[in-house]
Amino acid sequence: MKDIGTSEYKTLFGEIKNRILKGQYEALKAVNRELISVYWDIGKLIVERQKSETWGKSVVDQLSKDLKEEFPGVRGFSASNIWRMRMFYLTYTDNQKLAPLVREIGWTHNIVIMEKCKDDLEREFYLRTTRKFGWTKNVLIVQIENDTYKKTLLNQTNFKTTLPAEIQSQAKLAIKDEYIFDFLELEEKHSEKELEKEILLKLEVFLREMGGMFAFIGSQYRIQVEDEEYFIDLLLFHRAINCLIAVELKIGKFFPEYIGKMQFYLALLDDFVKQPHENPSIGIILCKSRNKTIVEYALRESNKPIGVAEYRIVSTLPEKLKGKLPSPEEISKFLEEIK
Repeated sequence: MKDIGTSEYKTLFGEIKNRILKGQYEALKAVNRELISVYWDIGKLIVERQKSETWGKSVVDQLSKDLKEEFPGVRGFSASNIWRMRMFYLTYTDNQKLAPLVREIGWTHNIVIMEKCKDDLEREFYLRTTRKFGWTKNVLIVQIENDTYKKTLLNQTNFKTTLPAEIQSQAKLAIKDEYIFDFLELEEKHSEKELEKEILLKLEVFLREMGGMFAFIGSQYRIQVEDEEYFIDLLLFHRAINCLIAVELKIGKFFPEYIGKMQFYLALLDDFVKQPHENPSIGIILCKSRNKTIVEYALRESNKPIGVAEYRIVSTLPEKLKGKLPSPEEISKFLEEIK
C-alpha cells in the first residue's frame, strides 16, 4: 500500500478536491440559473394576468402574503421583490441577446444592473463583465457608480497593434480611461511618493478600483541589468489576461517620453520576469492629466502594449466623458468579443 504521505497521494488528493470544488461550483450555477428562471416565470405570469384581468397593485401584496405562508422560511417573496420580478421580465423579454445573459449571474447582481443602468448596451457590458470577472455585488455597485462602462470604452491603448488578437478585448477591459481614488487621504497637491504610500495603505480598495482581477506583486519592483538597477512603481498581475502589469505613477501631466521608459520596463519584464506560459507584459501609465491627442501620437509607434489613463481623487464625472462614447454598433461589436 502506498504511503499516504507521498507526493503521489498528495497529487491524487489535490485532483479529487479540485473535482469536488468544480462540482460544487457547477451545482451552484445550476441552482442560480433555475432561481432566475423561476423569478422570470413569476414576472411573466404577473404581466400576462394583469393584461387579461382587472387586477391592480393589490394582487402583488396578496401574492407575497400567500407565498410566504405556503413556503415558510423561503426568502425572496417580499412584495418589493415580486415587483422586481415583473420589471425583470419586462426589461429583458424582448431582448434575445440579454435574456440568456441574465441567467449567468446572481439575482442581486441582476437587480443592481437593472435598476442602475440606463440602457441595454450598458446593461450588457455589466452583465458580461460581472460574469467574466466574478464581481461581488458590492464590487459591481462600485464599478457602476465609477462609470467603468464609459471609461472602458474611452480608454487609450495601443493593444490592437501590440497584443495577440485573442486577448485584445480582455486587455481593453483591464484599462480604464480614468480611475477614481477617492479613498486616498491625499491633498490636491501631493508627491509621487505620497501617492504610492497611500495606495499601498489602501491596497485592497485600490485593486478593486483597478478592476478586481489584479493581484499585487510588489512596489518599487527591482530589476537589475548588469550593474544597473531599475524600479517599477507598482507591479501587478492580471488573472484573466495572465500577464504582468507594470504601473507607473505620475502626479503631473502626461509627457511622450513616459512611453519610452515604459517600453524599456516591459522589455525587462518580458525577458527577466515573465514566465513562459504568460502573455506579454502590459504597462499602465497613470497621470494626473493628459492631452489625448499627444497620447495618441505617443502610443502610435510603441511596440509594447501600453495604456495611458488619468487618476482623480474627487469622484465626479468630468464633462469630457459626456456625449463621446463610440457608436452603438461599435459598442455592440466590442461587447460581443467579451467571452
